Amino acid sequence: MSELPLPYSSRMSGTARLVGNDVNTDVIIPGRRLIHRDPFMLARFVMEDLDPEFGKMIEPGDIIVAGKNFGCGSSREQAPIAIRYAGISAVIAVSYARIFYRNSMNIGLPVIECPDIIGKIEDGDQVSIDLEEGFLQHKRGSLTEELEFRPIPEFLLDMLKDGGLVAHLQKQLRGEG
Repeated sequence: MSELPLPYSSRMSGTARLVGNDVNTDVIIPGRRLIHRDPFMLARFVMEDLDPEFGKMIEPGDIIVAGKNFGCGSSREQAPIAIRYAGISAVIAVSYARIFYRNSMNIGLPVIECPDIIGKIEDGDQVSIDLEEGFLQHKRGSLTEELEFRPIPEFLLDMLKDGGLVAHLQKQLRGEG
C-alpha cells in the first residue's frame, strides 16, 4: 500500500475484522517492527502476532471490532498509525486504554466506544458507521441490526474532520477554524 490513509468521512462502511479483549499495543505493532519509521511499512505488520495474515486481508475501509481495553500496554503512538495506514477506517470496541484512544484521535483514526458490541458482530460482517448521528449498523446475510454508541465529543469530531491534531491546530493557527 502506498496511498495515504482514507480521508475523514462521518459515514463509513467496511468489513468487520474481529479481535478480542485486551489487545495491547505490542500485539497491534510488535516492538521488533519499530525500527521502521515509514507508516506504510508499519502497516504491513499490523496485528501480525495475532494473525500473520491480518495485514494482507485488510481492504481499504475495513473496521476493527474489539472487546474491552483495546490498545492497552505501552503508550506507543505507532499502534494507531499502523492501523490507520493499513487502510482501517475505524475501530469499534467496548472500551479503550485512555492513551490509545487519544493517540488515535490525534492522528485522525476514529475510535468508537460501543459497550453493546460483544457478541453482536462477527468477523466478515458488513458494518456501516455514522459518527455524527452516533449509530452503527451491521449486516450478516439477511440480518441487519443497528446499535447506538457513545457520541464522540464535537471537539474531537472537528479534529477528525481536519485529519488529526496537528492538521487541526495548523488550521486554527491560519485562522480557518
